[in-house]
Amino acid sequence: MVRLQKFLSEAGVTSRREGEKLILAGRVTVDGQVVRLLGTKVHPSKNEVTLDGRPIRAKAKRFVALNKPPKFLCTRHDTHDRRTVFDLLPADWGHLFTIGRLDADSEGLILLTNDGEFCQKVAHPSHGLLKTYRVTLAKRLELETLKQLTVGLSDKGDFLKAKSAHLISANNTRSEAELVLADGKNREVRRMFKALGFRVLRLQRVAVGPVRLGELPLGKWRMLSRAEVASCLKPRVKSPRPPRRN
Repeated sequence: MVRLQKFLSEAGVTSRREGEKLILAGRVTVDGQVVRLLGTKVHPSKNEVTLDGRPIRAKAKRFVALNKPPKFLCTRHDTHDRRTVFDLLPADWGHLFTIGRLDADSEGLILLTNDGEFCQKVAHPSHGLLKTYRVTLAKRLELETLKQLTVGLSDKGDFLKAKSAHLISANNTRSEAELVLADGKNREVRRMFKALGFRVLRLQRVAVGPVRLGELPLGKWRMLSRAEVASCLKPRVKSPRPPRRN
């Protein structure tokens, strides 16, 4: 059972907020009866929902992995007519929404879906789904500096910390590292390295939980497997807290 406005949104009819307006206006019926109560719930496969007399069918649940190129935005529409990730998807998939975001200059794995419950659970930090990033820097990164990321640092009132950090390569002009984050604060990787005096040349997300970017070409997408969807929803085991010392 889902709320009627959510059903309208996931069916690709309108946004959830606009759906509420349609319901209040008396334009939506459930099993032939006009419904004006926003809390009304429907069963997508059992109840007949219409808008202005036109039957509304539930869309199949989609779970998509996309390799976002740089300069593409993680939004459905842009007021400056810039390219978005939806330009890379089939035209009739406009009802999907992104699970989290990558900034315009970053690239890599983005998950999209039309399943609101899946999105909320996977996106919430309490679910414990880790995100892995590959970063290229404009100068040598020393191991001692890299360790500061796992200790944590403050930036503009936020405490930023990587769960783990691994140095892949380093020379006098360029370094490459892999970071695993749990919180996913806005532009967190870029902010951490900027605070340490580093310029990021390239930032790529290579994994979200059990879903890996792998060999997916830049700008291309694929459907998640059932096993990947199930694994994303599986509760993460949290590390036990160390015992208190007397």
